[in-house]
Amino acid sequence: MFSRGQLIFAGFFIVAFVALMVWSYRKDIKRHKIHYKNGGFKVGVVCILVIFIFIVLRIIIH
Repeated sequence: MFSRGQLIFAGFFIVAFVALMVWSYRKDIKRHKIHYKNGGFKVGVVCILVIFIFIVLRIIIH
């Protein structure tokens, strides 16, 4: 088990980490819109393609 101090440290660490990630993302949001147009769509298409290829290979090999 974890000690009480370790749990408190973990809680503070998680809160600080999430806060820094949100701050960093908000700071760079203008650059993201310029350099990563349709990034989420492209990642989604690639994920679906990889899953489709995996399923097809599992059917062929099995």
